[in-house]
Amino acid sequence: MKKRVIICILIMSIFLGGCQVSSDKFLSYQTITNVSHVDNNFIAEENLFAENLAVLPEDEVMEQDPVLDSGATLLINHTDKEIIYADNVYESFYPASLTKLLTALVALRKGEMTDMVTVSYNASHIPVVGAKLCGFKEGDVISLEALLKSMLIYSGNDASIAIAEHISGSEEAFVKEMNRVATELGAVQSNFVNSHGLHDDNQYTTAYDIYLIFNELLKYDTFLSIINMASYEAIYTDAEGNQKEKTFYSTNKYHLGEEDIEEGIEVIGGKTGTTNKAGYCFSLLCKDENGHNYIAIILKASDNNSLYSQMSYLFKYITDK
Repeated sequence: MKKRVIICILIMSIFLGGCQVSSDKFLSYQTITNVSHVDNNFIAEENLFAENLAVLPEDEVMEQDPVLDSGATLLINHTDKEIIYADNVYESFYPASLTKLLTALVALRKGEMTDMVTVSYNASHIPVVGAKLCGFKEGDVISLEALLKSMLIYSGNDASIAIAEHISGSEEAFVKEMNRVATELGAVQSNFVNSHGLHDDNQYTTAYDIYLIFNELLKYDTFLSIINMASYEAIYTDAEGNQKEKTFYSTNKYHLGEEDIEEGIEVIGGKTGTTNKAGYCFSLLCKDENGHNYIAIILKASDNNSLYSQMSYLFKYITDK
C-alpha cells in the first residue's frame, strides 16, 4: 500500500513539476513507457503497481466506434487484464453517483457491516432539489450494511452522508479519506468533495480512475453480492424505537428486466449515476459464457436510453470477439 502512494507521488513530482489542479485544467496521466531517465528501481516499482491492472498508454489511440458517442467509454477484459475498447478514458468528467463507489470502498475498508448508525440532521436534510433520497429521518438507527445496500442499490444520497459521518465523524473528514484512497489506487486525476456525487464543479474523475476504484471493489464479496441485487428491504428503527421497513429497487435496468441482455452475457451488477452536468453514467461488471469477467464504463451519455443502448452495444464487443 505504501509503495503505491510513493509511486503516485514520484510520478506526479517527476512529470508535473508542481503544477496545480484546477476545475478546468486537470492532471495528465503519465505512463512508464514515456520514461527514459528513471532508474531500474523506479521501473520495478511501477511495473509492480500495474501488474494486476489493464493499462492503456496515454499516447495509444484506438479506432473509435461512431455508435459509442458518450463522453468516455471503457471496456476491459478483467480476467485477462486486456483493454478491448477505450475512448477519452483519461479525460475528466463529473462522476455523479459513481462517487458512491469510492464511498463504498472506504466503508468496506474502515467499517463493520454490523455497526449501528444513527442518522443525523445533516444526512436527513439534504438541501438539493430533486436529490434522490431513501427517506431516512433524523434519529433513525440502521446498520452500516443496510445503509451500504440502500446507497449502492437505490443510490440514496442520505445513506451516503450517514455512512460518511459514521466512518469519519464528518463528511469533510470522510472526503479526505476518499481522496487519500483514490491516490493510493493511482486514481490521481480525480478529486472528490462529497460522498454522494450531487454536483460540484470541483468534483471530477475519469473513466480510467473509475476502473481503478471499481477494480479494487471487486475484491470484496460483500460488494459483489450487493450489486447483484435487484431490490432490498431495509429494516431499521426510528427515533422512538419503532421498527420501520422500506423496499428499495435497483437503478440498474438490466436487473429490473427493463433492458434486454445480449445472449451469452450475464450482468452481475454495477452503479449508475446522473446529474444534469454529468449526464448519464454507468460502471458495470458482466461475465461471458466462458466465465471471463468484463468491466464496462460509460461517462456522460446524453440520456438514459442512449446509456443503455451503448452499454448493450458494448456487450457485442464481448460476444463477437
